[in-house]
Formats: sequence, structure tokens, C-alpha cells
Amino acid sequence: WLGALRFDNLALRSLPVDASEEGGPRTVPGACFARVRPSPLLNPRLVAMSLPALALLGLEAPAADPAAAEAEAALFFSGNRVPAGAEPAAHCYCGHQFGSFAGQLGDGAAMYLGEVLGPRGERWEIQLKGAGITPFSRQADGRKVLRSSIREFLCSEAMFHLGIPTTRAGTCVTSDSRVLRDIFYDGNPKNERCTVVLRIASTFIRFGSFEIFKPPDEYTGRKGPSVDRNDIRIQMLDYVISTFYPEIQEAYSDNTVQRNAAFFKEITKRTARLVAEWQCVGFCHGVLNTDNMSIVGLTIDYGPFGFMDRYDPEHVCNGSDNTGRYAYNKQPEICKWNLGKLAEALVPELPLEISQLILEEEYDAEFEKHYLQKMRKKLGLIQLELEEDSKLVSELLETMHLTAGDFTNIFYLLSSFSVDFDPSKFEDFLEELTSQCASVEELKVVFKPQMDPRQLSMMLMLAQSNPQLFALIGTKANINKELEHIEQFSKLQQLTADDLLSRNKRHWKEWLEKYRVRLQKEIESVGNADAWNTERVKVMNSNNPKHILRNYIAQNAIEAAENGDFSEVRNVLKLLEHPFQEAEGFQEVREGAEEEGATATAAVCSQETRSRQSYCSKPPLWASELCVT
Repeated sequence: WLGALRFDNLALRSLPVDASEEGGPRTVPGACFARVRPSPLLNPRLVAMSLPALALLGLEAPAADPAAAEAEAALFFSGNRVPAGAEPAAHCYCGHQFGSFAGQLGDGAAMYLGEVLGPRGERWEIQLKGAGITPFSRQADGRKVLRSSIREFLCSEAMFHLGIPTTRAGTCVTSDSRVLRDIFYDGNPKNERCTVVLRIASTFIRFGSFEIFKPPDEYTGRKGPSVDRNDIRIQMLDYVISTFYPEIQEAYSDNTVQRNAAFFKEITKRTARLVAEWQCVGFCHGVLNTDNMSIVGLTIDYGPFGFMDRYDPEHVCNGSDNTGRYAYNKQPEICKWNLGKLAEALVPELPLEISQLILEEEYDAEFEKHYLQKMRKKLGLIQLELEEDSKLVSELLETMHLTAGDFTNIFYLLSSFSVDFDPSKFEDFLEELTSQCASVEELKVVFKPQMDPRQLSMMLMLAQSNPQLFALIGTKANINKELEHIEQFSKLQQLTADDLLSRNKRHWKEWLEKYRVRLQKEIESVGNADAWNTERVKVMNSNNPKHILRNYIAQNAIEAAENGDFSEVRNVLKLLEHPFQEAEGFQEVREGAEEEGATATAAVCSQETRSRQSYCSKPPLWASELCVT
């Protein structure tokens, strides 16, 4: 089955490859790649495969002998056997991690296998993530585990089907090999299954790939492994622009500075549009370091990501992000900051005064334009583009925040709103809308204070008496957030469910009236109101997903897989391939319903206490306890 793969490894022919055969972690100077060999796994077996992703490589659905194809995929995409024509290598890059330059990083767990020519002649780089030690593994083992691999596999495909630029995932293969992982960094490690994901993209080159030339950093003292090798920087720019931006190469073939400026302008605009798409579906990346930013504008490196459930502009999906650097509302400015670091890394081939001007002129304008265009579609504003639309969007998000509304479900419900609702239908709609807001019980979980009162008191005293020491162990933002939680939690003790519902309905009535007025302006500008409404609903339903990869959905699939049942991973994958549709053909057992025909395995996976949720329902209470690091 895999004989159909046609390799043509242009990157290794175009960029310097380290000549050393030395194994194990080391500094790799003067090279973009180092040759490696995948480390075999015990008893590899397929968890799931994405046929739409594999079709990019020219691999058709195995009709004749699916079991044999699965076994072949497990053998080759675990790294146990290398396909003919593949040339395994690890890519060298650096990066600013949480704002500080970290020096050489590189593919510590991922391996470039090669570039496969697709059926239409397009070129796809394929990688094995979790295939063993490389020169860039540092103190790690080059392995990934089942839970993180399932999350990356599912989210890569979910993002593609949402229409968001992303790397793809072809297969997820697990094994009987195990490694120790301390999931929450709390001194309680556990043995987990080694698992490998086949990743697919036009390229995995990233902003940090150009930081290998960085001289010693003034703050950390670290430097790139290829300082003073401007010849390699030139090679990389020639390769990236001619291969992935051929129209720019053709237009500026006689002027490299203009060519490089046009390239930087394009990656600036692509990045701005990408993060605008993230914001519009409530996606948080979690680790927006410069080494996790794609040079062609893709979502790359799915780690502690998360789709927002309850709308919170300050939502932090990464349990390790103690300062909230990569919070949902900070993603646009962080991506701009990362582009600034890319600009520094392109000097002297692109003077900083040129790139900084491009960044200031293009990024914010492109982000705001794309964000508002997308939000208009999500609200069904398809006829007019009015200046007031930006305020309407802001007020919607503020209402969502005040009522702790579910980001995805509220947008999805809005397509069923009508300007012609009679009072009874309006009340029914309001009831449905407010059912997507957090209950008193849910809010108590959200605002439950995290610190012991004595610890908080000590931190407040320390902030006053010894600010330098306080800065080492805490932040003012964290303390303020904890104080806010205490205040909110105290208020919730006095709040009844009826009071909350009444308050939420009042907020939503106010916003829906503004929305109705804006929709009325649309109607007045068209000849046929029925045709307009049909198109409005169609546009809204193709921009507001019904299904996203919520953490609790991923967790249910992970727990099932850890107990040997891969069916839930495959079921969720099929669901995510059609995010804008009703889940026809999927058995969805609502909370409190009988679990007819549930297998013993499924019962174990749900730990006997968890009711199975509808895939599109608000998260259950236990989901708020999930922590992804």
C-alpha cells in the first residue's frame, strides 16, 4: 500500500546537512539538518488514520485488505521500518520561549522522513513525531505518549476541516514501549505508551529556523549554533521563497532586498489572518514561542492547546503558563512580537528599518480586517459592512463574558434568531440561549479560590515588603486574579439560580435588541427578505461550528484508548471532519440517559461516574478539572 509514496527530498538537497554521524544530543553548527534513524517500538499498532490527510500523499483508502494496510501503516509510520526513498533527518532551529531566547532547540522528538510528491505534483514534507532521540533531544528521550499524540492527531484534522491553515496528521500509532512522564510536574510520574504521529505539511520550517544565526543574547547569554553564517541564512531565504513563495521569487528575481521585503510582508499578513481565525473559533495555541510559528502561516505544534468553552478573554489553556503570556486575548500581540523576532533574524538580508515598517503598517490592519470580516459572517451580516459592526461584536463578547456563555454554542444558536419573532418565540429563544450560560454550580467551580488564605496573606505582605523576592515566586496579575476569585466566590454564595437566570436574560435581551436593529438594516437593503434570510443562515452555519475538539471530548477518547479501545478516537475524528453539520449517525447519549449497549470498556473509560455527553453540549462539571501542561 505504501509503495505509492514517491519521495523527492528537495530540502536536503537545498540546505546544509550536518556531516557528523555522532549520535545523541549535541550542538549542530553550520547545518539546517542532521541525519537520524528512528528507534523501533515494541508491537506498534494503529490507533487511527485520516484518509483525507493521507490522500495528499497519493494513498487511497485500502479497499482490498484494510487490515493489511493498517499493519503496514503501523510498521512504517512508527519508525520501525523506513519507506524506500525516505531520508530521516532532524531540523535545527532556535527559539524565544516565553519571551526569552533559549538557544539551540531543534526537532527533539520529530523526524523529517522526506518529501512526498502528491497526485497533482504538489510536495508534502512528512514527519514522524515521537520516533526517538535526535541531536536536538537535550535531556529528553525523543518520545511522545498516547494522550498528547491523540490530541495532536485529532486537532490537526479538526483545524483543517474548520478551514484554518494547519499542518495535517495522517496516522497515530501506539505501542507496548513505555516511558515515564510526570504529567503535572508534581513528583508523581507514570508509565505511558510511546506513540508516534505522522505529520504532513508543505514545510515544517519555522520562525526559529532563522534564529540559528543569533549572536549571544543580552539577557540569557545563549546563542545560535551558526553565528556568523550569513551564507546559510541566504541559502534558507532562497530555498523558502523560491519553493513556498514562487510568485514573489519571480516578481523580484533581480533585487533580493525587495524580494525579502515582499516575503516578510506576506508572512506578516498570513500570520495576522491565521490568528484572526483562531480568535473567531475560540482556539488557544498555548505555546506561541518563535519556534512554534510556521514560516508559511500554518498552525503548527499542537501541545497544550484548547478550544474555549465558557468565553473568557483571559483564558489560559496551558497549565504551565503561570503568567498568562499566551492567554486567548494576548495571541494577536504575541504573534506580532514573534514576527518582530523573525525580522531581527533576517538582518542583514532584510534591514530592520524596512521590516519594522512593514510590521507596523500591515499586521494590525490585516488582523482587524480579517477578524471583522469573519465575525460578520458568524453574525450573518452578509449585505452591508457598517462601521458600527465592530462595536456590535465587542458588545456580544462582553455579554458572553458577563453571562459566562459557551462561545461555540451561542454563535451556533444565533442563526435561529429572527427579527420577526413573536414574544412567545423570542422567550423560547432566550431560554435556549441562556441555557448555554454557566450555572451557579459551574461558576462556583470556575471562581473557587486556588490559594490557601495564609499563603495569599503571605504573598500580599511579601509584595509590599520585598518586591524582588516576590517577583521570583509570584506575579501581581496572579494575586489580583486570586483576589477577584475570592470576591466572586463570595458573591456566588448569595446568588440563587433564579437570580442568575434573570440577570442573564436581561443582558441577552439588551444585546439581541441591538442585533435585531442591525439585521433590520440588512433586510431594508435587499429586495427579497426570504432569499436574504436563507443565505444568512447558510453563511452562519458554514462559519459557526457545531462541533469542536473540546478538552472533555479529547479526554474521553484518550481514556478509552488507554484502555485499549480506539473506537472513540476514530468516532471523534469522523465527527470533526464535519464540524458544521448535525452529527447524523453518531450515537450521542445525553446526560442522565440510559447507556444502552455500552460496552464494559466504555464503562471503565467513563470511570463509571461520568455520564456520556452529547458531542456538542456544554462541558460537564468534571471537565473544568482537566489540566493540560
